[in-house]
Amino acid sequence: LLLLTAALAGPGVAGRSHVRALSDGAWRELLEGEWMVEFYAPWCPACQNLQPEWESFAEWGEDLEVNVAKVDVTEQPGLSGRFIITALPTIYHCKDGEFRRYQGPRTKTDFINFISDQEWKSIEPVSSWLGPSSFLMSSMSALFQLSMWIRHCHNYFTENLGIPAWGSYTIFALITLFSGLVLGLVMVFLADCLCPSKRTRPPPYPYHKKLSESAEACKQPGEEVEPRDGDVPKAEAEFQEPPTPLPNALRQRAVPPAAETEKS
Repeated sequence: LLLLTAALAGPGVAGRSHVRALSDGAWRELLEGEWMVEFYAPWCPACQNLQPEWESFAEWGEDLEVNVAKVDVTEQPGLSGRFIITALPTIYHCKDGEFRRYQGPRTKTDFINFISDQEWKSIEPVSSWLGPSSFLMSSMSALFQLSMWIRHCHNYFTENLGIPAWGSYTIFALITLFSGLVLGLVMVFLADCLCPSKRTRPPPYPYHKKLSESAEACKQPGEEVEPRDGDVPKAEAEFQEPPTPLPNALRQRAVPPAAETEKS
């Protein structure tokens, strides 16, 4: 009976995988300790050929003190965007928050030597602004998750609700326009609150100007000012002839005849 129980339990223990499956919610575990992570897809032939070697390498994980994991990009699009996976399979080495891309041979022996001989030290780590924990990669992860959510909604509209494909595209187009309108209004409101426009004020009234200058400024075009007594119109003053001088004889005062008689 004991032999039969051991025989039945043996294949189950042997068939248990030592590879951990990572999800988008648990990716921060990669920031602690040493990891080897494979990004794969079930439909990828190269990924299918790698699986036996990766499983054999995972059996040495406890001896090498390294965690061996895998990520299905079809189920975890957020991690695919966070690590910018452009080819499959892709393998990353993670050590205390530093990420390096493995580009060597894909055999169990090569994986073991890569960890035991610390060959990963010869590879330049990913820069901090391109690291999975950076703001840029977090935005990429959100974008990939949004695209997957849109895909699921499109499948729900076409398969479950029976809406044609063009109808589903129209719904997404209207949602996009409405979202852009709302976002634009919010941005304008915030800009007006943070940087209000300055209103121009009229210049102060010139109190120190003379009354004559104020009168000239208030004079309407085409309006004539009535001349005062004794004023000569300007046009007449220009064309008025100067007075004719009197002859010298008339200018001399005549001497009365009585005075001449006294002299004589």
